[in-house]
Amino acid sequence: MGYIRLTEKQLKEDAEQQLKNFKKRKGFLIAIDTDGCITDNMNGKQILIFHPQFMEFYALWRIESYFREVAEFYNLFSIHRGCNRFIAIQFTLKALASRKDVSELIGAEKMELPNAGIIDLFINYTSENKLGLGNPSLEKFINQNPTEFSLYKLLGWSEAVNRTFPHISAKIPPFDNVRECLELMAQHADILVVSMTPYSDLANYWEEYGLSQYIQIIAGQEMGSKSHHIEVAKEIGGYSDDNILMLGDGNGDLKAVKSNGGLFYPITPGCEQDDWNKFPGYLEIFINGKYKGETEENLLTIFNNALPSTPPWEKPGYVHIDEYRRIQQIRKDLYNRFNPDGRLLIV
Repeated sequence: MGYIRLTEKQLKEDAEQQLKNFKKRKGFLIAIDTDGCITDNMNGKQILIFHPQFMEFYALWRIESYFREVAEFYNLFSIHRGCNRFIAIQFTLKALASRKDVSELIGAEKMELPNAGIIDLFINYTSENKLGLGNPSLEKFINQNPTEFSLYKLLGWSEAVNRTFPHISAKIPPFDNVRECLELMAQHADILVVSMTPYSDLANYWEEYGLSQYIQIIAGQEMGSKSHHIEVAKEIGGYSDDNILMLGDGNGDLKAVKSNGGLFYPITPGCEQDDWNKFPGYLEIFINGKYKGETEENLLTIFNNALPSTPPWEKPGYVHIDEYRRIQQIRKDLYNRFNPDGRLLIV
């Protein structure tokens, strides 16, 4: 039996039930991320949804260029690409608070940045209790801290993000050749969707585009980390390290599979379609047991070079406006296509 969607009741009662009851059917396990990997929606989700919603909830529009620059670095253009939304906000707020130019502007505008401390507490709570870093866990944390009013705003932002997805992110189709690649994979491997996106958004997307027929389970943010998803499936299925492969577009994907001894096929930001076009050949190499070593290492070199670890504002010669303009056309194109009347600073 293949993929069966969890009901809302099942999701709330025990989000991991399908993962814990996983059944091995093939000799290989392939884990696949979705956002930025299956579909070219990473830029759209962040630039059109995550970032403007946060600025709206926390009244940060007066520092829009700084907020977008920092948030885009952590969510899209660095080794942190694809990290959980709460971790990304944690990174973003701490980076903004540490910058002298931002502090001066905030002081002049008589503004305040949101306190990242409460997000620290929430993230620590999920880690200590081995919970997924999503809205259900945030609701549990709120129930334990009912008078910490800032948590309600954080949940409101996260819920607003989720409610906006169907109007923008879901409209972006999968990359060409994804379906053909999934058909090939399904002949040899058990396929597990591994993501930090909420389960319902993942299920909606895979079902909408007719891709769910190739997979066994969808594991979203409610089921814990990507590393945990792979760990559970590996332990239950007894797959050898060299028979596990993950397809992903972020460093978190790489870390998730490597923490479980598996192999990685990068869908490199900026080269996604080319990587999907070439995948059938690399799948054959993987199935034949020849992917580990030079082949994987060469692909990882290209991938790692595409995701820097040092932010531009920490590099010599940095000029904020120049950096903001560097990807201005990407922002403009997305807004023109999906939200032409939306609020966007053009410089």
